[in-house]
Amino acid sequence: MTTDAPKAEGAAKGSELVWALALFRRSLLKQDKFRRIKAMLGDPSGLACLDIGSNNGVISWLLRQEGGTWVSADLDEKAVASIGRVLGERAWRIDDRKTPFAAGQFDAVVIIDFLEHVANDAAVVQEVKRILKPGGTLVINVPHLKPGSWLNRLRHRLGLTDELHGHLRPGYSLDSLRGLLGGDFVLEEARTYSRFFSEAVDTALGLMYLALQRRKQRQVGSSKGIVLHQEDREQNRKELLLMGAIYPLMWLVSRLDYLLPWTAGYKLVLRARQRP
Repeated sequence: MTTDAPKAEGAAKGSELVWALALFRRSLLKQDKFRRIKAMLGDPSGLACLDIGSNNGVISWLLRQEGGTWVSADLDEKAVASIGRVLGERAWRIDDRKTPFAAGQFDAVVIIDFLEHVANDAAVVQEVKRILKPGGTLVINVPHLKPGSWLNRLRHRLGLTDELHGHLRPGYSLDSLRGLLGGDFVLEEARTYSRFFSEAVDTALGLMYLALQRRKQRQVGSSKGIVLHQEDREQNRKELLLMGAIYPLMWLVSRLDYLLPWTAGYKLVLRARQRP
């Protein structure tokens, strides 16, 4: 059982980064997400890159270990502050309006679980078109729209709703993303991942966390959904120790996804290239 966290973790400085990496090792979904994004992006060495929506900053840090020069941004003020502490540099707060970046500034833009959180996703894509160099690469990771999923219906009935996760829309199909990109981008590759058993594990963890927070009468969720930061560490120490203890079981259950090769996953990742 391995992750894609770099081996040179001796270079990790700051308790926020150590905390973010510890959470990463306990999250099968985050590990799979990073693997998929990294594969879509390819080698970023020598490129100017922007990542948008990396949650608590761990994926921003991991992407930097692959090479290239990176800038990070997100939607929620708390998430932006956490990303900045993890990276030890400024992170930018953006929404669906114009960003502070220059036209043609980036060779690659990676959008991670962000489009479903903003009111005007088309405006985000148009802004990416502006700041991306002609021929530049765009990688997008979003929830995959599965309207017939009984697992999604069960999650919503038990309280893990789109509203709790800060989603303004439940997800995207490949066709809807293709329409969003329009004629400005050429779709090069798209894949779904995280099938039923992986999602069932994630659902169980989400329900456990939700129940514990409600029992302690704590607020859950934000504009970016359920995001754990270092300040949550002491409050949730027991829960995190439990996650570490049951990680081998979660890993084994998630492997059952290989028994369902014909089914589409609950997450969608794609790579597109801006037309010259």
